[in-house]
Amino acid sequence: MLTLNLGSLPVPIALLLLAVALLVAAGVGRLVGRDQQIGIGNVLGDMLWAALLVARIAFVAAWFDLYRKAPWSMLDIRDGGFTLWAGLLAAIGVAIWRGWRRPALRKPLIWGVAAGVLAWGGMFGAIQTMNNAALPQVALTTLAGDSADLAALAAGKPMVVNLWATWCPPCRREMPVLAAAQKQETGVSFVFVNQGEEGSTAQRYLNSEKLDLANVLLDPGARLGREVGSGSLPTTLFYDTHGRLVDTHLGQLSAASLASKLSKIRTPQKP
Repeated sequence: MLTLNLGSLPVPIALLLLAVALLVAAGVGRLVGRDQQIGIGNVLGDMLWAALLVARIAFVAAWFDLYRKAPWSMLDIRDGGFTLWAGLLAAIGVAIWRGWRRPALRKPLIWGVAAGVLAWGGMFGAIQTMNNAALPQVALTTLAGDSADLAALAAGKPMVVNLWATWCPPCRREMPVLAAAQKQETGVSFVFVNQGEEGSTAQRYLNSEKLDLANVLLDPGARLGREVGSGSLPTTLFYDTHGRLVDTHLGQLSAASLASKLSKIRTPQKP
């Protein structure tokens, strides 16, 4: 499961888990510090902002060669480019600093953060257990109307599966990045699975945008999105050579965020 529908709005599960973990941490911190009327909500907020800022800066620094071609894209955090370990260090640093300045915060903060981490870990583990991590067995067709199979298209290579539609603006914006990667990354199989549209609609869009893509498939019933638990477009799935789901991305990919995820599945080149 990658998203959860709140009404008609698909919300990424990762954001929901983070929100719940923060609420648990704040609640436990308030409970532990109730005798001194101490809450840790403000500290948690500072930790979150510091983590996001430092994690973004670290990611941009690591992939600066790609970002400098479009400097304003450094500010677009919708591409999901964050370095986790840098963000965690920043959050821990803020917690230590605030606890050192105000000793009364230490106990509520320790217990609250521990409870939040445990809540997040438990929920994340449960979601991962529910997820179908193997290549989905969904009936797909080519633009020519022939049947297609994801496992056969992978042919033992790592695979990137992009779920898209012509009416989806983020899908259209990221398509040139994926098209360029497909030509460059010959050791990775890229598959573009159109969700819920007719072949003529998809072909007309590809022609109008002059996109020369291999492995464009049709999923008229949008079954693949439901199979992987995503109600959001675009969705991009990253599989290793064994067909195991290694990473996912909801929303528009930048060249940097795509490169960082490809590094997790790319087969090492022999010297």
